[in-house]
Amino acid sequence: MTGRESFNRFNKIINVLVVLFSLLGRRGNYFLLKLFRNTNGKLGLLLRYIFVKNTAKSVGNNVSIQPGVFVFNLKNMELGNNVSIHPMCYIDAAGGIKIGSNVSIAHATTLISTNHTWDNVDLPIKYNPETFAEIIIEDDVWIGCGVRILAGVKIRRRSVVAAGAVVNKSFDNNALIGGVPARFLKAI
Repeated sequence: MTGRESFNRFNKIINVLVVLFSLLGRRGNYFLLKLFRNTNGKLGLLLRYIFVKNTAKSVGNNVSIQPGVFVFNLKNMELGNNVSIHPMCYIDAAGGIKIGSNVSIAHATTLISTNHTWDNVDLPIKYNPETFAEIIIEDDVWIGCGVRILAGVKIRRRSVVAAGAVVNKSFDNNALIGGVPARFLKAI
């Protein structure tokens, strides 16, 4: 049985659990998400789904967050249906992150929606103000392992981002993107 089939089969029970855990509020669910970050198996997937559903701005059905994923500022994150985020990913939605439906994000990927400025020379760079810009990943996107997607980037519909790419600008639909910095490789 696939994950999607399991989710659909147990959807009513999952929804009841989401409602029950919602009583703990956003902070309680985020605490539990961190506590169960590395729990393996179907129980871990279920618990992380419940906690993210009660913490993020919006979450669709059949969202799989694998063990070892670090997520911050979930209140600014939106996830569509059938999204999978694989182990060792780092996601900071301080500037906002929208992930569409049918998206797969391979292991060790980073999505970071902030940047540091360095304009004030009287302050060390680490203390200069941050800037925030939303990351948007549209429907039907595959992001390979070890990708870095930076603030303000839009990955458009039906695109593939090759492993190891550093994406610092947006590209058209149906694109294979790769390299450091990322560039258009070919239409798909």
